[in-house]
Amino acid sequence: MNPLSREINQQALQAVTRRQFFGRCATGIGSLALGSLLNEQIHAKETAHGLIATDPLAPKTPHFTPRAKRAIYLHMAGAPSALDLFDYKPKLIELNNQPCPESIYKKERFAFIKGVPKMLGTPHKFSRNGQSGLEVSELLPHLVTVADDITVVRSMHTSQFNHAPAQLFLHTGAPRQGRPGMGAWLTYGLGNESQDLPAFVVLVSGGKTPDGGSSLWGSGFLPTVYQGVQCRAQGDPVLYVSDPPGMSREARRRSLDALKDLNEMQLQQVGDPETLTRIAQYELAYKMQASVPELMDISGEPETVKKMYGIEPGKVSFANNCLLARRMLERGTRFVQLFHWGWDQHGESKGNDLFDGLGRQCKQTDQACAALVKDLKQRGMLDDTLVIWGGEFGRTPMNEERNGSKFLGRDHHPHAFSIWMAGGGIKPGLTYGETDEFGYHAVKDRVHVHDLQATILHCFGFDHTKLTYRFQGRDYRLTDVHGEVVDGLLV
Repeated sequence: MNPLSREINQQALQAVTRRQFFGRCATGIGSLALGSLLNEQIHAKETAHGLIATDPLAPKTPHFTPRAKRAIYLHMAGAPSALDLFDYKPKLIELNNQPCPESIYKKERFAFIKGVPKMLGTPHKFSRNGQSGLEVSELLPHLVTVADDITVVRSMHTSQFNHAPAQLFLHTGAPRQGRPGMGAWLTYGLGNESQDLPAFVVLVSGGKTPDGGSSLWGSGFLPTVYQGVQCRAQGDPVLYVSDPPGMSREARRRSLDALKDLNEMQLQQVGDPETLTRIAQYELAYKMQASVPELMDISGEPETVKKMYGIEPGKVSFANNCLLARRMLERGTRFVQLFHWGWDQHGESKGNDLFDGLGRQCKQTDQACAALVKDLKQRGMLDDTLVIWGGEFGRTPMNEERNGSKFLGRDHHPHAFSIWMAGGGIKPGLTYGETDEFGYHAVKDRVHVHDLQATILHCFGFDHTKLTYRFQGRDYRLTDVHGEVVDGLLV
């Protein structure tokens, strides 16, 4: 036996799983008939869960006709204040700077507020817009131009009040690392339409990655082919995808062909589906070397489009990322996730208060968000493209006043926050749900994070209780064991 074959055999033995070991040694644990029967039962069960198939990476069949084919999730990391953007509360203005009622704060656990906080009415003006009469803050002058194309959900609530756990909870269904992201679940269900681009792409702006880190777009226990690929607007679009210095395109192709042969040998001996993932990822990376640089070059876009988005050529910006997201969807990418950090307005300083801080974030994102909706609509893509905008939780109706700060700011708040959605089967021009007179609790048509996840999957044709993956003896899903589809949001 040559050294290469010996090494492959050793790796195969090391990689044998417990199930594979007993499957190969069935005659040692009982009669042949019993072993055959057990094997058929196991095979049938695993096939039902999508674990055994001719191609384990093949897309699943939707449970019903989908309205959405692709999605863009615009995550405003840090959590925007709905009370200053979408949820106008005259009662808060009336009680501004007065002590908070004890019934509200007595048994509450805050991230930073101490003592008896003071109520804080919004310092910004609101107006009604469009035929729908959508009530929006003056901080979002561009979004009001698409008021009749979007739906604002005012009654969101979550179970987490710190950034990383709340972001993980929103995107993976659990506040701890290890679960697949929403984009991973969708690509696991839908597959990839593009031959030379990833199905799930992530773009980051705002000068900082989200607190939840890359776990927000990870594949968790799903095959790694479903994890999100982070693209960058400067330098190499994807890290390590370029050929090493001195390696020609032809040499790269020959090395990948040899590597594919080795991986296929290992697949035949071990039968690990992750080997298929490895083969697919190498091939996709090779194709991306040509497709991604062209995709990321927005210089060829019409000047009218660049102006509409407010892009800044050569810079990393949310506006650039919105335009890139549209270009990716046109080329077959299924799910694009944009993270823009900076919405954590605690009011500790002028830079993160409700004037300069919140105003700056709105200026960086408002025009591009409205442009994205308009651009998708004029291209005939909005009807089957789902757009979601929002943060991981809300902000308190009280002023934080950390360490006696004189700047206005709000603490983390899980009980009520707002998001907006558009396209992909969502009713346009709707304001859904209500909060109480203080904006403290969602009180009407409440939508939990798991309900939002179930509704998003529904838009793509999936029953959230049936899109599952068996891991460690249990069927897992994005919504865990919770969630209801919000029918009132659907067309």
